[in-house]
Amino acid sequence: MAGGGFTDAGPLKRAHLYEYKFTWYFFNACIVAALGGSLFGYDLGVSGGVTSMDDFLKEFFPKVYRRKQLHIKETDYCKYDDQILTLFTSSLYFAGLLSTFFASHLTRKRGRRASILVGSVSFFLGGLINAVAINIAMLIIGRIFLGIGIGFGNQAVPLYLSEIAPAKIRGQVNQLFQLTTCLGILIANFINYGTEQIHPWGWRLSLGLAMLPASVMFIGGLFLPETPNSLVEQEKLEEARTVLEKIRGTTNVEAEFSDLVDASNAARAVKHPFRNLLRRKNRPQLIIGALGIPAFQQLTGNNSILFYAPVILQSLGFGSAASLYSSAFTSGALVIAALISMFLVDKFGRRKFFLEAGCEMFFCMIAVAITLKLNFGQDKELSRGVSVFLVFAIWLFVLAYGRSWGPLGWLVPSELFPLETRSAGQSIVVCVNMFFTAVIAQCFLAAMCHLQYGIFILFAALIFLMTCFIYFLLPETKQVPIEEVYLLWENHPFWKTIVREEGEPPIKEKPADAKLDV
Repeated sequence: MAGGGFTDAGPLKRAHLYEYKFTWYFFNACIVAALGGSLFGYDLGVSGGVTSMDDFLKEFFPKVYRRKQLHIKETDYCKYDDQILTLFTSSLYFAGLLSTFFASHLTRKRGRRASILVGSVSFFLGGLINAVAINIAMLIIGRIFLGIGIGFGNQAVPLYLSEIAPAKIRGQVNQLFQLTTCLGILIANFINYGTEQIHPWGWRLSLGLAMLPASVMFIGGLFLPETPNSLVEQEKLEEARTVLEKIRGTTNVEAEFSDLVDASNAARAVKHPFRNLLRRKNRPQLIIGALGIPAFQQLTGNNSILFYAPVILQSLGFGSAASLYSSAFTSGALVIAALISMFLVDKFGRRKFFLEAGCEMFFCMIAVAITLKLNFGQDKELSRGVSVFLVFAIWLFVLAYGRSWGPLGWLVPSELFPLETRSAGQSIVVCVNMFFTAVIAQCFLAAMCHLQYGIFILFAALIFLMTCFIYFLLPETKQVPIEEVYLLWENHPFWKTIVREEGEPPIKEKPADAKLDV
């Protein structure tokens, strides 16, 4: 599809003058900040495994445990259908949703680093409370603290990585967040596999180890530099230039620094960033970046599979240890996919990854639904061949998601917003993401109980819809400087008549050395 384009933007035409060299200062800042993904990933991986452990169920959910024992080897869609059990998972994301509004204010006023530190402290407290919990109330309180930590971390980390990264490698750098998320999921699955053998307190160890990545992130965060964008926003110009020189490895940063100052001056004139998102010129960022992509990222169904992989596999007749092992296998696909995306997304672009993987995910969901329709039912045992096929289909699905909607669901929104609405926009991104994550986490097991194999057909239909959404509405953003991304909308076949405000003449000139691939 043709579309998208660059247009004249006055002073923001200096991208070809930007310089950078590799520095260890930049590398260390990226690694420490990206650890924020490990918090999110560890919880994604650990929660589903813990909710399938017998010792955990006996202590907090005895009814679910008894129901599980009645169908320990047989397939049963409704084996884990319990709203309080799913609240254990979803409460974290409801808390994350609410915390994003506070995180947005802190991120804008005090910087990205401040939100990273607050998030790590809250996540540490949540892990501690969960590890010593003696009733469901303590579990939920612990999950709320974890959710606040993830809300602050997911607000700040993608912004931090996008802002310190040079435009040509911004995709690779930003996807460190997804890589650490995937590694957190994988490590959590292996931890669950080990702690499931420790009776009766292995689940406490799984939950309590969340304190480890939070501690590392907090200690590393104390030494993180603030992003030059944020420092300019706070009017700390000398410090901003010093940090920019350090992370770019050169003193020749005048062009990039001037663009940051110009963008900040424009941003400072905006007193109400949330209200400003509703302006016509910000309509594409609002619809695509703040609402569409974060909602669709969860509606792929992938996080439901990650939350409940052990639970799903046990519902399909796998044993406890086998289900944990199989979920670790599928989580490994996420790590492989994250590496593929990290090294190729800046070469092939965001759109191609979205569109190719969307087709693959669609066919995987259809294959799973058909297989379950033909081979799955009450009091039946799946054959070995069918079981292997289901795990392989889920593995392929996760591999496709992990190189597309997983990393790009965070990367693309963090690229789209101009500085004046960036914190507000990212706040809505996290809020929408957390809302749909929480709703799906709360409803998935009940939906699987009632819709049965139809739940996978539903996800397939949603994947088809979101692939069309990307095809028609999203321009390519690869290698476009973050402060010039807003110029893409001016010549886009759909957005060009929407973003131009009344009385504004059409803009035709392209910025120097800009590339476009839509």
